[in-house]
Amino acid sequence: MRTTPLVAITSLTVTACTSTVENSVTLFADPGRYEFQNCENLAQARQTWKARAQELTELMNRAEQGTGGAVVNVIAYKGDYVAAREELKVIEGTMRVKKCSTPENWSSTFAIR
Repeated sequence: MRTTPLVAITSLTVTACTSTVENSVTLFADPGRYEFQNCENLAQARQTWKARAQELTELMNRAEQGTGGAVVNVIAYKGDYVAAREELKVIEGTMRVKKCSTPENWSSTFAIR
């Protein structure tokens, strides 16, 4: 019965150490990396990482068509792809926290008549 306080303290410690950006756990991306960036810089970083993820997706699809493509994907591309996706997740989370304007939340001032 003494393990209960230990488990509670451990879980509180782990929770306190996680990122303030949606408490996301990442292996390759630093959750606080973009914390002090402005919305313009975040938008540029988002475009860069989005393009990198798209490029890796195309390379992975091309490799799948060849012999041993799955092995090539895991060895050459999968780690970079996961890192790019995690960077995007951190950037987009930071943009939501800072309430930056993104294509997903753009609103129009014009009414449809």
